Amino acid sequence: MTDTADRGGRPAATSAHELAAVAQRLFVEQGFDQTSVEDIARAAGISGRTFFRYFPTKADVLWVESEGEIGLLRERLAAGAPTERYEDVVVRAVVDALATFPDDQVEWARHRAQLVLREPAVQAQAFQRHARWRAAAVEYAGARTGQPVDALFPTAVGHAALAATLTAHEYWVAHPGSDLTGILEQALRLLLPAEPAG
Repeated sequence: MTDTADRGGRPAATSAHELAAVAQRLFVEQGFDQTSVEDIARAAGISGRTFFRYFPTKADVLWVESEGEIGLLRERLAAGAPTERYEDVVVRAVVDALATFPDDQVEWARHRAQLVLREPAVQAQAFQRHARWRAAAVEYAGARTGQPVDALFPTAVGHAALAATLTAHEYWVAHPGSDLTGILEQALRLLLPAEPAG
């Protein structure tokens, strides 16, 4: 049987992102632990061997955009002008990197949020990604203020940025008609600490 064989009448997935969308849909519908790689491959119209060309494990499908997101977050933070309020730089960077999707990726993004928030099997990997998001904000705040990254203000900025992101996604999942970008901006402005004077 070839990798392009018909496995249920659906067109074969042709990219990592398409395969991730198929997998996440199954995870949401029938549970992460209850969904096998073979289930994903069958639904995507590919072989199990082809699945492993894209992802080392089934959990890795959730992070198909992770490297791009962390890269964009760092890029947006670095682009902030010293004359801008630091909150404005962080809000713009986090919203652009972690809450702005093309229309055809909204379902994928919502499914990922559901799984990260609700599936214990996913949360260990999520912690690793979240640590990198937090570190980007910590490093920005430290560089801006001339403080070491383990100082209180940079540490607080990192945790506030992550907490706001999780808060906004949780609200978005619970309120499907809501606007993630607007919610995330509000959450960030509620939680980011004031920049120290001087």
